[in-house]
Amino acid sequence: MEKRRKVANPLALAVLAELLAEPMHPYEMGRRLQEHGKDRSFKYNRGSLYMVVEQLRKAGFIIEQETVRDTQRPERTVYALTEEGRQEFYNWMRELVSAPRHEYPHFGVALSLLSLLSPTEAAELLDRRLAALTAEAAEIRASVRGAVDGGVTWVFLVEEEYRLAVLDAERTFITQLIESLKQPDYVRAWQEIFGSRT
Repeated sequence: MEKRRKVANPLALAVLAELLAEPMHPYEMGRRLQEHGKDRSFKYNRGSLYMVVEQLRKAGFIIEQETVRDTQRPERTVYALTEEGRQEFYNWMRELVSAPRHEYPHFGVALSLLSLLSPTEAAELLDRRLAALTAEAAEIRASVRGAVDGGVTWVFLVEEEYRLAVLDAERTFITQLIESLKQPDYVRAWQEIFGSRT
């Protein structure tokens, strides 16, 4: 069973990971997440990053190490990882990597109700989704190629490879689903059940 965490926002895991490397202030954490492309895996903005940092501090996973004063910049608090924070990071990572978790993506909800759309409209909407997924996959492939050509080790790109695998699986699924929606037997059955309601 999944453990209930003191700070459950996935962004907290990214903050703990950054602090494993060295103490730093939240602005630097955000800069590094963007620089390393991790902002594609963690949904955040500056406010949410500072909120998560404060939650981690209250939970005892990080501490204020020092306040840096620079005449050209505002005062910044540098945070460091505590031993409890280090343990939390590794325990959380072990759980996420080893234990599958049922997630509730919006697309799954839409698929569960897809029969309420006409076969023609559903196929047209899925065609649009397929085009968007294809463009996204091409963008990720180009980004990965550029990173590899730039000497980035594969393990630092593994989340992008995973995203590509998921996108490719979804594209295959959608292609087959569109074909199924166009089958005369399905169209006839849909019209018999829902045709009078639309």
